[in-house]
Formats: sequence, C-alpha cells, structure tokens
Amino acid sequence: MMVLFLGPLTQLAVESPRGLFHDVKAGLTDCQSWSKRVKDLKWLRNHVVAPLTEEFVFRACIIPMLVPCTGPTSAIFISPLFFGVAHFHHIIEQLRFGQDTVFDILICAAFQFTYTSVFGVYTAFIFIRTGHLVGPVLCHSFCNRMGFPAIGSVLEHPQKSLILLFYQLGVLLFFILLFPFTDPTFYVQSW
Repeated sequence: MMVLFLGPLTQLAVESPRGLFHDVKAGLTDCQSWSKRVKDLKWLRNHVVAPLTEEFVFRACIIPMLVPCTGPTSAIFISPLFFGVAHFHHIIEQLRFGQDTVFDILICAAFQFTYTSVFGVYTAFIFIRTGHLVGPVLCHSFCNRMGFPAIGSVLEHPQKSLILLFYQLGVLLFFILLFPFTDPTFYVQSW
C-alpha cells in the first residue's frame, strides 16, 4: 500500500522542512507525541479501532461466509459493497451539522462509497491471498492516516513534475508487486 502512496509520500518529503525521515524518526521516538495520540480518541478511532473492527467484520467474518456460496473471486468484489454502505453514516453526520447542501453531501457520499469499495476490494484480495488479517488492518490504518491523495494540490506544486512522476511510479510498482508480495506461499504457517 505504501508503494501506491509513493506520490503523496514524496510530496510530504518535499514539503518537510527538516526532511521526511527526520519527521518520521521524531514521531516514532517522541514519547510525548505517542502519549498525546493514545489519549486522543479521534486518533485512536481512526488508526486503531476502526481498522481493527472494520477489517475483522468485513474481511474476517463476511468473507469466510461468502466464499463457500460465491467463490473467492466473487467474494472479493461482493464484500466491499457492505464495507462501502457501512460508511453511509457520514451522510447523517453531515446532514446533522448542516455544513453542505444535500446534493453536495450525496455527491460526497457517492465518492466515498466508490473509494471505500475499491479499497475493500484490495483488502479482501489481501485477506484471501494471505489468509491473514494483519495486512488489511495495517493497510486500513495507513490509508486512514494518509487520507485520499490530494492530486489537485500537486498540480499547483512548484515541484509538480517530480511528484507526478512518483505518483505514476507508485501506481506502476503497485500493480507489478501486487501478486508477488501477496504470494500465499509467503504466508503459510509452518509450525
């Protein structure tokens, strides 16, 4: 998943005043920073609770029930529809706060349904290929951290060419490495 985000990660590195690796190292070793995060309920929800619970429900519970009825390939494409619909609760939140028009909220919901369903296909694929839940949970947490790539901001960036190159390289490498990195023989338990 990080390969797919090569463009956004490159943009973060370019925009980081002290360097991305310094920021990552500081974030990993700063105890106060971790203490703040663990106490932040929104951070916990987005990076720990949601990935664990959603992947458990939509991958570990639903997929094993679908596979005997539909086969693994169909299950990869059916289970994410449940995952996408489960995110419609955001419509209620947006309507309650009255931040946007109903039309804008519905467009946003359709977009979110689409990308959560596509993400669900990917994590269902990982779950079926590897037989493990760890990969989908880590991907989910990482994607929640990164958010949807802000491609529009790249088009205005002074280093647009470099960042767009890494966006393209990330997509290319993602598809090249998808099957080799999810090869089931890597994930067989030999006790």
